[in-house]
Amino acid sequence: AKDYELRQYETAKWISTVIRGEPQKEAMRQGFWKLFRYIQGKNEKEMKIDMTVPVTCLVKSGCADFKISFFVPYEQQDSPPQPTDSDVFIEERKAAAIFVRSFGGFASPEKYAEEAEVLSRILRNRGQPFHEDFFYTAGYDSPFKLFNRHNEVWYFKK
Repeated sequence: AKDYELRQYETAKWISTVIRGEPQKEAMRQGFWKLFRYIQGKNEKEMKIDMTVPVTCLVKSGCADFKISFFVPYEQQDSPPQPTDSDVFIEERKAAAIFVRSFGGFASPEKYAEEAEVLSRILRNRGQPFHEDFFYTAGYDSPFKLFNRHNEVWYFKK
């Protein structure tokens, strides 16, 4: 479809943290820095790890907790170093079919919510079953990139 795509993602490890009780924008900021410190060497092996994209944020309906995640690079997928910050953890996300809607510009929590609403409406109208109680935001660009930015919202297919 021109307004969304269906992707198949394989099982993969992500490094994650949950920020509780903060607005989404602040949770993203705090979560990003916790994860950034992990890839800069705040882990058992004091290993520097390449920054990857996307940076995702799990948004659950009516919930003020946000899970921020970095994809673990392919070279470390088998055994990523353990975090030394107790708020940071390695998670394995199972293979999944995901509905994706892409958009450009600088994404705010409001813009992500608006795009998620558009995607959920399209999926419902087309009779596509999906998990409606949560979605992921996915950002692909450094804050310093000004043009041709790429952002996504993801709903998991049922």
